[in-house]
Amino acid sequence: MERQKMDRTDSRDKLEDYAYVLDFMPYGHPDDKRPIHKREPLAQVVGEKYFTLLEVSIKKDKSPLVMDRVYIGKGERDVVRKIKRRLRYDDLTPAAKAELPFVLEHIIKTNEKTYVDFFNNAESITTRMHQLELLPGVGKKMMWAIIEERKKRPFESFEDIAKRVKGIQKPEKLIVGRIIYEIQNPQTKYRLFTA
Repeated sequence: MERQKMDRTDSRDKLEDYAYVLDFMPYGHPDDKRPIHKREPLAQVVGEKYFTLLEVSIKKDKSPLVMDRVYIGKGERDVVRKIKRRLRYDDLTPAAKAELPFVLEHIIKTNEKTYVDFFNNAESITTRMHQLELLPGVGKKMMWAIIEERKKRPFESFEDIAKRVKGIQKPEKLIVGRIIYEIQNPQTKYRLFTA
């Protein structure tokens, strides 16, 4: 009983307050067989904090654009009418899949300090594996280069990481790659960024 209660609290703590629009469908989902006048405007969005994929219904008088930040939390919402369902990566429309990397990169750059801190604070998961190694393209050699550089002084920005660690031109793209991997593989053992 106590365990169930704890699990519910944990999932409630992982709710998103804001999300970014990946695709807006003014006439509902393309697979919807109902007549157009019976459909509601929908959007596919990605959460800002835990990268949760959701389908939401949009208020009739609103037309959000891709990359718009919308409030999806509790209380009065200005654009979103209600959250319809949680999505898997495969449920996304082709347009939403195409926009996902760009929207994620925008979220990461907007919250740069959080993700730079990941490079400064990432630690070992096991005796043989480090969190940094879960980033696509980061092997043992690059992991040690990052660790050695952050010992000298903490990284201050993505630009700082790119200057000081040979072989990393765009650190934000490494984060995007890992988030997409976690979204596409919900059963993955190690999660760095998704709920």
